Amino acid sequence: MHANSSPDASNWQQLGGGHTHAEIEQQPALWAELADILEREQPALTAFIGDWLRDPLNRVIFTGAGSSGFVAEMVADRINAQWPADVRAIHTTSLLTHPDGYLMRDRPTLLVSFGRSGSSPESVAAVDLVRASVATTRFLDITCNAEGELARRGRDRDDTFTLLMPAASCDRAFAMTSSLTCMLLAALATFDSAAWSQRLAQLRSVATLGRDALVQWEVAVAKLAAQPHARVIYLGSGPLEGWSREAALKLLELTAGRVPAFANTPLGFRHGPKSLLDGDTLVVVVRSAQSLARRYEQDLLDELRRDGVAGQVLSIGPQVDGESDDVTLRVPMLPDAWLAPLWLTFAQRYALWRSAALGFTPDNPFPDGTVNRVVQGVTIHGHG
Repeated sequence: MHANSSPDASNWQQLGGGHTHAEIEQQPALWAELADILEREQPALTAFIGDWLRDPLNRVIFTGAGSSGFVAEMVADRINAQWPADVRAIHTTSLLTHPDGYLMRDRPTLLVSFGRSGSSPESVAAVDLVRASVATTRFLDITCNAEGELARRGRDRDDTFTLLMPAASCDRAFAMTSSLTCMLLAALATFDSAAWSQRLAQLRSVATLGRDALVQWEVAVAKLAAQPHARVIYLGSGPLEGWSREAALKLLELTAGRVPAFANTPLGFRHGPKSLLDGDTLVVVVRSAQSLARRYEQDLLDELRRDGVAGQVLSIGPQVDGESDDVTLRVPMLPDAWLAPLWLTFAQRYALWRSAALGFTPDNPFPDGTVNRVVQGVTIHGHG
């Protein structure tokens, strides 16, 4: 594919990326639909959560595996800063192997599980583990699949609330795209301390911005993917550190590992990982909306460009007067976690285009079945 080409839906279908392309492009519409869903569910959600977040003895654990775990990372600190309760992100893949390091029997715990399919072995086992290990528990399952194990097992349970995402968000392609951003925004809207009217207005604003971003960035994405960068480094701080980890995973997945991708923070990058740089390396720095973080990010951008070692250094983020980033969008004053889905659409599209440019089929980069859409082969071992 050429940098100036723009495959339509039929072309992407022929390239084996029809589902992935459609699921990336549908995100703004799904975010608007999600706002309508949350508006309907708001009374029931409010009743279920109650005053849980106001008690400093209570805990909230956001959890998931892989991309769903990165959703937890992007959400947790934002929520923790707003409420007395202790809010943490813990991947199911850590929770299951070292439960004694994370669970306390006498600390009431609300487990918020993210799951596209809701049927991964770790997701189901994490619910069972918390229910068995903690005296007082509640479970909020944010999932895209009404027929998945989380949704099925949560039916008719007083201690469980299943929050279903728009039906189309249950991605058919290998990579999580619309499922991830819908679950991320659902969690932010559900747990934010602002009035519900303000939360829903923010969500609808992000949906509008998402439509603008997909149009404005199309040429930039295509040109970037046409460059033969051998490896990519994503850097982000605060909630956007989770963004960088998800962006790197998306590229690894869709290129079947052909393009190694790494993630770090702008400050942490100097502590060793900077040794990865060479003329074949692309560095993408996602910019914070916070002025303090932006100063640290700009220092690193200036340093990398001055050194001239990396093949290309790219900055992406909110448009700020008097500053110049490579890929920008004029956005209202929103926290980084709320803006993360916008920047994710850029990383998703880059991974899609890069996959196709390398001759892979993005909808299924692993036709040999060595890596699967829903993780297989996991044996759950008993605790104790």
